[in-house]
Amino acid sequence: MSAPAIPSLPPAPATINSCPQCSHWLPDGTLACPDCSTLTYGQYLSQLAFEAQQLEQQQKWNEARAMWQAALGWLPTDTQQAASISQHVARIDARLLAEEDQKARWTKRLGPLAPVALFLLKAKSFIFLAFKLKFLLSFLLYLGIYWALFGLPFALGLTACILIHEMGHYFAAKRRGLKVDMPIFLPGFGAYVRWYSNGVSLVDIASIALAGPLFGLTASLACGALYWGTHLNVFLVLAHLGAFWNLFNLLPILGLDGTHATFALSRIQRAMIAATCLLFFGLTASAGNVGGDLIGPNAQWMFLIVGLGMAWRCFTRDLPEKGETKAFVYFQGLVVTLGFLMSYTYPLVDKIQK
Repeated sequence: MSAPAIPSLPPAPATINSCPQCSHWLPDGTLACPDCSTLTYGQYLSQLAFEAQQLEQQQKWNEARAMWQAALGWLPTDTQQAASISQHVARIDARLLAEEDQKARWTKRLGPLAPVALFLLKAKSFIFLAFKLKFLLSFLLYLGIYWALFGLPFALGLTACILIHEMGHYFAAKRRGLKVDMPIFLPGFGAYVRWYSNGVSLVDIASIALAGPLFGLTASLACGALYWGTHLNVFLVLAHLGAFWNLFNLLPILGLDGTHATFALSRIQRAMIAATCLLFFGLTASAGNVGGDLIGPNAQWMFLIVGLGMAWRCFTRDLPEKGETKAFVYFQGLVVTLGFLMSYTYPLVDKIQK
């Protein structure tokens, strides 16, 4: 087994002589309060654990092991936390030993070809780059199909708006240190970003899910601004379609963005969002803006669908113990803003189609 690499450890904390929980005076070197058993350097230990988990997500097992080993130095040896970390380090050791044994067996089997295999293993970054081409190829395919169907200006605008939406998820996940893949485009459906939510709170999951519609809303507003600056109808259509598409993604069903965000909402929060959607539908219906088409200038039907979907989620069994206010404000703000944008662009889009 190779020697573990030493990662860059967070700066060591200053000596603590007062218990963070009960303020009991502690001599230098005390790792746990004798009165309340609070870990003296719990905050620093949390930081080490977070760094170690990030290294594990990157498959840097030697570095992760060294980080966990460093954490043991800040824990009393007789605590449950120390025992748990020691067991985790043992599992990492077993994994590394298995990898070394497998490497040794393949080296023996390959004989003189072993250096070639080692070179290919070290070139895995180039193979990884080839997989990144999936993003580029799917992007170009998506652009090409819509170019053939609707012309280059609309195809470029639509593809760019969807890319901006997906990059919202990408950047939100990256900012939280999560593993995330580049978007994959699916002609006729849109695109998706795969990210891995190991140990992430409900509010973070909701924030990552809603970051896509937020970025998409920004793209739609930019298209609206370009329409007013250039008077090119393609930007007006993109602004309206973008508002429709991002509101569609707030549907709390079928694994859409709204589904993941809804997990953080209480029953009353879900009911308030449903009421907002149904209010928008009622207002647009009374104004005569609702017709028979689901997609297009009569996309206000989407308010009804999202509202009914959220009303249904008021009675499902996935309610959290406590609703997250941040997620609710985020979700409600998107519904209201997208609703106003769709309602405002509707008569203009309807006019140019007649």
